[in-house]
Amino acid sequence: MNLDFYKTQAIQKQKEHKKFLDWMKKKPPKNLDYTVQETHDEVFGKIDCLQCANCCKTTGPLFTPKDVERIAKHLKMKTADFEDKFLRTDEDGDQVLQNLPCWFLNEDNTCSIYDVRPKACREFPHTDRKKIYQINNLTIQNTVVCPAAFEFVERLQEKLEKK
Repeated sequence: MNLDFYKTQAIQKQKEHKKFLDWMKKKPPKNLDYTVQETHDEVFGKIDCLQCANCCKTTGPLFTPKDVERIAKHLKMKTADFEDKFLRTDEDGDQVLQNLPCWFLNEDNTCSIYDVRPKACREFPHTDRKKIYQINNLTIQNTVVCPAAFEFVERLQEKLEKK
């Protein structure tokens, strides 16, 4: 997977994608949630995250208190010890990883805590969300990091412009 190609394409198409997503927000098409889910499923049927893992290498998830508790328990650690070892508080007051790539990313791009991973990781890149137009800025950001998010916006735009 050529990450540089996708990143370049995403940056070049940001204005076009933003315009499309803004249009979708102003006039949400009929059956949008269905079309979004269908498009998400198509994209992830062709793109294998294990070939990429760019999100795990370049962006850290936000850890909710429930995430911290669940993961610490899984690792048989005290919550405070888990936080001290792996997390920091960012400028927004959110708990995020101290360093990237993610501590839990294995060499084969699998996740060592996959079954208990943070909610942000489970939902990334958020392309199967209902009322997706509520997260347009996040979607644009994710196209630069995630080839699947880029392909999702491209395909969704293609589908909705045909209607």
